[in-house]
Amino acid sequence: MVGEDHSSTNKRIAKNTIVLYLRMVVLVLISLYTSRLVLQALGVEDFGVYNAVGGFVSMFSLLSTALNNAISRYITFELGKGDSEKLRTVFSSAVSVQMLMAVVVVVVSEAIGVWFLNARMNIPSDRLYAANWVFQCSLFTFAVSLINVPYNACIIAHERMTVFAYIGVVEALMRLGAVALLFVIGYDSLIAYSILIMLVSIVARIIYGMYCSRNFEEARYSFIMDKGLVKEMASFASWNMLGSSSTILNSYGVNLLMNLFFGVSANAARGVATQVYNAVTNFVHNFTTAVNPQITKSYASGDLKYSISLAMMSSRYSFYLMLFVVAPLCLETPKILDIWLVEVPGYAVTFVRLTLLMSIISTLSVSLFTLSMATGDIKRYQIVIGSLSLSSFFWVYVAYKLGMPVETSYYINIMINILILFARIKILSDQVGLSKLEYVKKVVLRALAVGAVVAAALYCFKAFFSIEGIVGFIVSLLVSEVVTVLTVYFLGLSAGERKEIVSKCVEFYKNKIA
Repeated sequence: MVGEDHSSTNKRIAKNTIVLYLRMVVLVLISLYTSRLVLQALGVEDFGVYNAVGGFVSMFSLLSTALNNAISRYITFELGKGDSEKLRTVFSSAVSVQMLMAVVVVVVSEAIGVWFLNARMNIPSDRLYAANWVFQCSLFTFAVSLINVPYNACIIAHERMTVFAYIGVVEALMRLGAVALLFVIGYDSLIAYSILIMLVSIVARIIYGMYCSRNFEEARYSFIMDKGLVKEMASFASWNMLGSSSTILNSYGVNLLMNLFFGVSANAARGVATQVYNAVTNFVHNFTTAVNPQITKSYASGDLKYSISLAMMSSRYSFYLMLFVVAPLCLETPKILDIWLVEVPGYAVTFVRLTLLMSIISTLSVSLFTLSMATGDIKRYQIVIGSLSLSSFFWVYVAYKLGMPVETSYYINIMINILILFARIKILSDQVGLSKLEYVKKVVLRALAVGAVVAAALYCFKAFFSIEGIVGFIVSLLVSEVVTVLTVYFLGLSAGERKEIVSKCVEFYKNKIA
């Protein structure tokens, strides 16, 4: 039985999840339309150039992503312990470190990145000048975002999801406005787009900073560089570096390999798949954003059992939430891309479907990373998981060298994600006492059973029922959602969870008619 404090926490998680989902719905609608306009304004070639160069700049986040995760963990952990003085020290020290990191990133990127862009990347010669603008704007935006990381971490740690939602929507609307300006600005669209997106990102970062400074006492920056704390965070971040590097190589390194072996057309298709990936993972990210602070805070307060319970619940529900999106998208990928985009790049349909499969597998252990981070002891976790992830980049390079098709990278990543799933379960079993059998039975097998039933039902529907035109498209989407909802309810939930859902629905209905 969940205690009174846990009941209150669960209600707060539910409330924050609803707020974040409302944010997500608005952001998805705006971002999908924005992506359509971007591809229309830039064209396939310039869209590929933007994704290739912007992705290359993001590779340098290897120098900082590890510290970003460390900052988020330490701020949330100190909130869970209730040590306000330590919290102020953590925040100010974090901002000072990020300022230093921003300088390092700019220096390293200018020294290495400009040379690589102009000497090694596969960019059409007539777009090289514009590509350099993309590089510089992306780099400046990235440096500003580094300094803002502690402020964002404060909003999430304090669970101010309403504010997070408002600022996110404002930023999305500014991006849409920036894209709309491309159709009236009489200048190189790729250069103009790079500058406008840079300005939008800077304004959004300033808004985050101003809110935190006015509402959180610890977020009033003063120059502090606590050597002991910085050393502790650096030790934590050094092991996190391996995981960060693997993520960057998988995301942006593979993007570079595609550019080198297949050109900007492949980058354009991957850019479309990445847009879809970012949109659908927001469904899961919104939920985990609401849950993750409580996983860390519960661990910090000594409630390990509840922390593990939240992590298991989060992973299972994340799979279901992702399935609600993946099922209709996979069923009608060609039609959805035709409606969404003016011109659909080659490989896009295949890339999108494989990306969705890869992403739904990763959700099966999505919160185990947060649980490991909460312990502060991530050495073994990062060595094992980071090494597996890094191997993906190597195998993709070998595959492309052997002349295998461009989509091979996705098949390799899918296999690596399956290995990572079971590696995480084993590590957390040793680290915090997570039951391997319970996790496989209650999370992995139950989720996979739901996914298999949904996939089989939709395959049969598509094979035996063919309705043409927009009516058939709408029917397909409705059928996929109904099948998913029913399968999750009857097969994916326990008897107790089904009973609680019915109880909440009855309570809601009575309140509405009262």
